[in-house]
Amino acid sequence: MKKTLLKKICLQPSSAVLRIIVLLIMASGMQTTLASAIAGPRDTIVISKAQGNKKYKIKLYPNATHEVIFFTAVGEEGKIYQLFVFDMESKLIKQTMVRNRQTSYLTKFNKGEYTYEVFSDDERIENGSVIVK
Repeated sequence: MKKTLLKKICLQPSSAVLRIIVLLIMASGMQTTLASAIAGPRDTIVISKAQGNKKYKIKLYPNATHEVIFFTAVGEEGKIYQLFVFDMESKLIKQTMVRNRQTSYLTKFNKGEYTYEVFSDDERIENGSVIVK
C-alpha cells in the first residue's frame, strides 16, 4: 500500500505532496534515527524574533523530536520569501525559499546558536535567533 501511495504521489509533486512525503518519512522513524545519531534524541530548538513586519506573517516553528524547522510565509501573492540561517561568525549555514502560503523545512542543525533573516525583494522583513540545545 505505501509503495503504491508513494508512486502516485511522486507522479504529481506539489507543496501538499511534499508535506505528505515529509510526514511519511517522519512517521516511519527514519528521520528520527538519522537525527538522533547526529545531534541526540532530546534536543530543544528555541526560535526568537527580534524584528517582525505587520505586512507579512512569517512563521518559523520547530519540531525538536525530528530536528526540523518549518518555514511558512503569508503576504503578497506571487512574492518569494527567502530564509537565511547564519552561525555566530556570520557564516551562511542554511537557506531556503518559499512562495506565498507555502511551507519549507530545514534539517540537520548541530547544537549551537544561530541567527536568521527573512527577505522578500531584497527587503529584510524579519530576523531573530535560533538556539539548538
